Amino acid sequence: MMAGMPGEYRLYQELADWWPLISPPGEYTAEAAYLAGLFDTAAIEVHEVLDLGSGGGHVAVHLKDRLDLTLVDLSAGMLAVSRRLNPECAHQQGDMRTIRLGRTFDAVLVHDAVDYVTDPADLRELIATAFAHCRPGGIAVFVPDYTAETFEGGTGGGGSTGADGRQGSFREWTWDPDPADEWIQVEYEFTLRAADGTVQVVREAHRLGAFRRDTWLRLLAGAGFEPEARFAGEGQAGGGTGAGMPAHLFTGRRPR
Repeated sequence: MMAGMPGEYRLYQELADWWPLISPPGEYTAEAAYLAGLFDTAAIEVHEVLDLGSGGGHVAVHLKDRLDLTLVDLSAGMLAVSRRLNPECAHQQGDMRTIRLGRTFDAVLVHDAVDYVTDPADLRELIATAFAHCRPGGIAVFVPDYTAETFEGGTGGGGSTGADGRQGSFREWTWDPDPADEWIQVEYEFTLRAADGTVQVVREAHRLGAFRRDTWLRLLAGAGFEPEARFAGEGQAGGGTGAGMPAHLFTGRRPR
């Protein structure tokens, strides 16, 4: 397993049940609607979608009423969270870089789980997997949080309180140890308050990918896709704006 894959982090192992509080499903509503509209631009009608690195299913919950979803994630804990939220969807444990399901889909989605790909060889493998599962005329959509050209260090946080009285929150500090490479680091602090009032604080550092735009476009084209980059707020061809649009978006359209 390459350095930085989700299976190495406590957040996606014993802390997985806290995910719906740390990053509530409601925060994904607008972005999921944007992605659904993007699927409509494929050359074929999109009904069946493969979600690689689906995590807790917080994007899927907003798409499942209009699409037939198959959700793949490496973390058994996150799949358990998703199964509770999305019992209607098919779930499969596996590595998004290498899994082969023996079938194709109208579209493939790789949301921010792609952040945990930090090496170009692994990104190439992931894109090849998306291509192998994408029907001719279909579309693959990749949603990285970071790219090399746009990265800025900073701080952030979030969280929520559950109906059972539990509270989960986080703070993050994002920085780039070496701007010459294509990964960055995020220092997380999770504060988790159980229903009985006991509190635990967990700190861990996550290594995340921040690839250059030309790396993305080259690898997408090399796999056989017709690539496009869309960055929020950009006016040039390939950019785009709109409610719910992610900051960075790469698409690959598989020729008919």
